[in-house]
Amino acid sequence: MTFLNFFISGISLGSIYAIIALGYTMVYGIAKMLNFAHGDVIMVGAYVCFYAVARYELNPFIGVVIAMIVCTLLGMIVERLAYKPLRQAPSLAVLITAIGMSYFLQNTALLLWSSNPKVFPSIVGRGSFKLFDGELSISHITALTIIACLVIMAVLTLFISKTKMGKAMRACSEDKGAAQLMGINVNATISMTFAIGSGLAAVAGALLCSAYPTLMPTTGSLPGIKAFTAAVFGGIGSIPGAFLGGLMLGVIEIFAKAYISSQLSDAVVFGVLIVVLLVKPAGLLGKMTQEKV
Repeated sequence: MTFLNFFISGISLGSIYAIIALGYTMVYGIAKMLNFAHGDVIMVGAYVCFYAVARYELNPFIGVVIAMIVCTLLGMIVERLAYKPLRQAPSLAVLITAIGMSYFLQNTALLLWSSNPKVFPSIVGRGSFKLFDGELSISHITALTIIACLVIMAVLTLFISKTKMGKAMRACSEDKGAAQLMGINVNATISMTFAIGSGLAAVAGALLCSAYPTLMPTTGSLPGIKAFTAAVFGGIGSIPGAFLGGLMLGVIEIFAKAYISSQLSDAVVFGVLIVVLLVKPAGLLGKMTQEKV
């Protein structure tokens, strides 16, 4: 049962990575840019949820909804102020801007909330389900995280495939110029993509801090990098790839901590990524594209 406990813990951690990776992969798939400030949006969502629950004693789920609203607006503001003016700029300029926005959000958080660690209250309590005479234990937050990931994936897949905005996103992903000629508002579509990704980041922030309760202004940095790794692992730009990459990365990390070394687990994770990219550069579910020069 120990192996199964580790596996379920890996799926739970991987579900958080998958939710975060969706933000990376959607923005890259449509805007063809990497939003490295995404990890800091996770941090902002976690802080908003923390103050809603701990200071104002609101219901945890209401706190998550408030965090989603705040992060959705933040994502749209960041896109409008930092990224929209660089729509035609070289990729390097956009990348530097994304890193600068990340530092801006981190240091703003330091000024607002200080660097003192805060203990995040669990949104579903600290209880657990006992199975097989107590040999298998699944915490409530683990179950909630896995269920939330599956629900988000199902709803997002339906949104992308069935709604008018989802079809506009797919069109912009294929060819923004042709989509604009067909009457699609490309700027509004990209803004909506940032809004959805940032809203999901708030959910991921609340789940992450419920599972790992220490909250600091740098909370989202490492999970954000690992989620980006998961998106590349699965195939950047592919929503199913982000889901698969996140789950696999979580399982690999937990097994590396359990059977190799907790200090070397990150090295194992990134080592596996390097091997995958050497064998399949586009990621597990990504598609190779040829570019004429």
